[in-house]
Amino acid sequence: MQQFCTYGSVRGAISNGRPYRDKKRDNKIRQPRCNRLSGMRGDEKQQGGMFSYVSMEDRVPADHPLRPIRKLVDQILTTMSKRFDDLYADNGRPSIPPERLLRALLLQIFYSIRSERMLMEHLDYNLLFRWFVGLEMDEAVWNHAVFSKNRERLLNEAVARQFFSEVLKQAQRHLSKEHFTVDGTLIEAWASQKSFQRKDGGDDDTGSGANFHGEKRTNETHASKTDPDARLYKKSRGSEAKLSYLGHVMVENRHGFIVDAMLTLADGTAEADAAILMADAMRKKKHGNRFTLGADKAYDSRDLVTTLQAMNVTPHVAQNNRNRRSAIDGRTTSRRGYAMSQSRRPIIERTFGWLKSVAGIRKVKLRGRCASACRVARFTRH
Repeated sequence: MQQFCTYGSVRGAISNGRPYRDKKRDNKIRQPRCNRLSGMRGDEKQQGGMFSYVSMEDRVPADHPLRPIRKLVDQILTTMSKRFDDLYADNGRPSIPPERLLRALLLQIFYSIRSERMLMEHLDYNLLFRWFVGLEMDEAVWNHAVFSKNRERLLNEAVARQFFSEVLKQAQRHLSKEHFTVDGTLIEAWASQKSFQRKDGGDDDTGSGANFHGEKRTNETHASKTDPDARLYKKSRGSEAKLSYLGHVMVENRHGFIVDAMLTLADGTAEADAAILMADAMRKKKHGNRFTLGADKAYDSRDLVTTLQAMNVTPHVAQNNRNRRSAIDGRTTSRRGYAMSQSRRPIIERTFGWLKSVAGIRKVKLRGRCASACRVARFTRH
């Protein structure tokens, strides 16, 4: 049987959470409004405070991984300040500070944010992101369209490569000076198969390209209306042909850090051509000193091997002896360094895995080779 309290013991009933009879008002049974006049449970307050006396610097843990990154980025941006001054006019409306724009793009890479619209949304409510970018707690976030326009105007490929070079200077003590690996990967273009239509504009069985099954389509006769620089290409036999670019990366063999990267049109000789270009750039940095360059079987060609040897570069390319004769002979494979280079060669696959799964360049979200190359250059700065 339920027990009720009289009005005189209302305080005890409230503290115990029991219903009580209010004889002074209407003699009805009422539930206590609050049963937390005593006890250890805190009171939930829905009204927000107007002021905060804790800074964002204090809210970020001292051991948070973004702290050393922020310190390193600030040092690099300080050295690039003169370059940023040359990009802007002396008068006019102030734009987004380039330092904040670069930090925001780094957050987009680190946290796999798929669009700049979503990046602005995170910056609006995420205090950690605001702290890293340099925004105050009550400072307004930029419109996503304004952010994109400033990014296109500021972060061209030259600026991205300068930032990349400054990062490499900071990491010199961790890099191998003599042993490197090169490889390429397929990067899908921001274009659909339906956009791949005839160049001459003539009518065919597919009409607008909506139904292309059974039709022979080549890069010589067709081109994408969305991204004319994209090429129909497949990386391996039996795989699906897609509108793509080819991304190329050179890493050092000690820790797998990226030392060079580029993006080219997708064709059969792009990987070998990119390897020669990146090897030549490295040779100039090392003032002609010899170094080794590892690669997989796709790079086992006579032209590539002889070109690298003429550049004073030792080619540690995996042999391809299937129904052909390898360009790498026993004078190279018998050496201990060749076996070590081949054992370290798969380290480059970790880079491609990070770029595609975390950095989000499995499919570029920009059109045109120049814009896509700039995006790849920014995303290989880690």
